[in-house]
Amino acid sequence: MHAIRARETARASTGTEPIVDADLALRRDVALANRIIERHGLSSVFGHASARIPGSDVFVFPPRRSPGLADEDHLLVVDTEGNVRSGNGTPNSELWIHARIYAARPDIGGVVHAHPPACICLTQIGEPFRIVHNQGGAFADGVPEYDRIGLIRTRELGDQLAQRLAMGCAVMMRGHGITTGSADLRSATVAACFLEEGAGLQLRMLAAAGGDPGRIRVYSREEADRVRDQLAPAIVERAWEYYAAVAEARSLGG
Repeated sequence: MHAIRARETARASTGTEPIVDADLALRRDVALANRIIERHGLSSVFGHASARIPGSDVFVFPPRRSPGLADEDHLLVVDTEGNVRSGNGTPNSELWIHARIYAARPDIGGVVHAHPPACICLTQIGEPFRIVHNQGGAFADGVPEYDRIGLIRTRELGDQLAQRLAMGCAVMMRGHGITTGSADLRSATVAACFLEEGAGLQLRMLAAAGGDPGRIRVYSREEADRVRDQLAPAIVERAWEYYAAVAEARSLGG
């Protein structure tokens, strides 16, 4: 499919007014990623996904409403300093999660923040995320925890969260949720879904083991390394196709 391009006006840090080309396909992915995290149970009223406009310091971000209501025709363009460059509506107050990760990580093109229940449960029982199934291999380098309670509503807190993400692709936020970041929005969305899937399995295994984490056959580092390619393009494409199809079917009342 040929990309259809829309023109978005954005103010550069120099004070000039260049035109930033925002691909409508990117906007569609942003809207769809937001609906995916709601319709697959990672978020309900709150949560948000964004995508960097390639080669820029701005990103496409939904206005302040449930991610399940995201609409490609009603999105904002925000910069890494937290300024709304274009679009109508108020951004979510946690825009700093996205802004400061993009500022700190030029390799990241997509960010997802969600509130998946199994991940939250793990943080509140003091259990780190462990790799217990193949899709967990995406997190072979570990998932750090951000343990400060509360929302990320300031630049400073956004910087702190970005530091916890370090060079990885996910961070768990105690009592709050998760944030994932990857080279593009589709892989960041798939990472969020895989992280919650793994956390859910870990909780079920823990319950089946009578609460003893030592009885869970966690993947060794060598075993995890064998399946660390779970965010490879072919896997992301297949997973995105499924998650998107389910989300769109629900949109149509299917």
